[in-house]
Amino acid sequence: MLSKKKISFVRIFKSILINGLIFVCVYFAVHTYQTRNVAIGVAPALSGVLLLNGLHFSGLEQMEKPIIVHFWATWCKVCQFEQETINRLSRDYSVVSIASSSGSHQDVRQFISDNDIEFLVINDASNSITLDWGVAAFPTSFIVDEDGNIRFVEVGLTTEMGLRFRLWLTKFL
Repeated sequence: MLSKKKISFVRIFKSILINGLIFVCVYFAVHTYQTRNVAIGVAPALSGVLLLNGLHFSGLEQMEKPIIVHFWATWCKVCQFEQETINRLSRDYSVVSIASSSGSHQDVRQFISDNDIEFLVINDASNSITLDWGVAAFPTSFIVDEDGNIRFVEVGLTTEMGLRFRLWLTKFL
């Protein structure tokens, strides 16, 4: 016969296991829903005017590989929270970002200045780039390998270590 302590432990363990499985299922269901329309396979074309220097950016092939393509918006609080992470990553990896639904070039330039953004920014005032990449939620980060293929897509807040791990893992895929 099992003691009361063992029965209690078994119930707690089963509860933790069931709740953990429910959490994992919900997480993957939400992730699948958020990424249902995003680009996969070969990365779509990417071009526009870089707001920091006014130069025309035309293609991911001119950047070191792997590349982070980061979609964000000035009004997105999660994006603002994640900006320092993207700043740190841009010191070690190629990052090009797209400011979506964020107003005029001047509005976004002011936001970049006020928030000490160091990474490359293209303003997608018409949302054409955002639509081409299938982005529906912000922030969304793509990791593109040296062959121009999208290897990872992260929607929502992600950690610096998580992105660094995915960048490292891209070498082996």
